[in-house]
Amino acid sequence: MDLDALFLHFFETEDPSTLTQEDFALGIERLRLGFELEREEGRKFALWTLLEGLGHAPLPADAFAKHPQLKAAAEEYLKAAFRLERFGDPDE
Repeated sequence: MDLDALFLHFFETEDPSTLTQEDFALGIERLRLGFELEREEGRKFALWTLLEGLGHAPLPADAFAKHPQLKAAAEEYLKAAFRLERFGDPDE
């Protein structure tokens, strides 16, 4: 999935810095709806990671209750993000 295309689709812009708080909230609602309606697992996970990056993702147990592999992947993603935030990139 292309990040610019996702922003254009859900937020109607490729430049998030141009969004008002109201526009951002509306985009988040569209993204949440897209996440809930998505059936293809890879796309669903990609939408969840975007929601997570924007601070609005449901917990993995809630988001992927019927998909144990996606739940495990989301938990690993969160662990990796936490380690990166706390300890930085080990390659640097």
